[in-house]
Amino acid sequence: MKIDVGPLLVKPKEAVSLGDRPTRIDPIYASKDDYARTLAHHVERLEALHGRLYASAHHAVLVILQGMDSAGKDGAIKHVMTGVNPQGCKVISFKTPTEREARHDFLWRAALELPERGAIAIFNRSYYEAVLVERVHPEVLAAEGVTVANRDLELLFDARLRSIRDFERHLVENGAAIVKIFLHISKEEQRKRLLARVNDPDKSWKATASDASERKLWKSYRKAYETMLGATSTEAAPWRVVPADDKLNARLLVSEILIDALERLDLATPPPTAERKRELDEIRAALEHE
Repeated sequence: MKIDVGPLLVKPKEAVSLGDRPTRIDPIYASKDDYARTLAHHVERLEALHGRLYASAHHAVLVILQGMDSAGKDGAIKHVMTGVNPQGCKVISFKTPTEREARHDFLWRAALELPERGAIAIFNRSYYEAVLVERVHPEVLAAEGVTVANRDLELLFDARLRSIRDFERHLVENGAAIVKIFLHISKEEQRKRLLARVNDPDKSWKATASDASERKLWKSYRKAYETMLGATSTEAAPWRVVPADDKLNARLLVSEILIDALERLDLATPPPTAERKRELDEIRAALEHE
């Protein structure tokens, strides 16, 4: 079954209001068994497409996952990418910049982790944190050697958003496909998940004091996300807002978005050259006459 992900698209220069976008939609799956079958089919399809991506080596694929804490980024990676060959796929989780990273521009550390042609890189959070967390907590800019007056903060973040658009345009013009997904979770659903995390002995190690304190800044984060989504969703690298209150639904939507992105690429396995055909004939003959 083909899942329509068109309504999830953020149009270029759209005035984004997350309040107008649902965090929960009707289930795509008829039952949990149906979900499992659909996801398994998607995983199989992704594995095949990744094999062709790796063999053709014409394109790199950069997947960016953003969302509030507990929106389901880790789970989406675990369940959706489970069948992809790790030889051509890597996951990078960007934390607070190290001292070395903070001495460079905010895109530097991300550039070091970009995928080569034929590979997929998944950024679990990304350079977008520099226009999200740092907009909500501008005091952290000092650690990067950035000192600006409050009245100049908007100019700083406008410049960063422009740098991101230019950076992504450069990547696309050089053979990369960029898949950007915002997992859209409600404040109440986040509260339930954070509470479940605290109460689960196997997951409570993830709980931090900031889980509760950052919720007080929910409106500030939402505004930062709305600004970011509208300013950086382009024809070449659009954002998609995935309703994430239902984890199973979200995983099916994420996998469908990835399949669509890979299917749009020229992933035909390159035909063997005359020299390669001779080499294959020699290998075949050696094996057949052992």
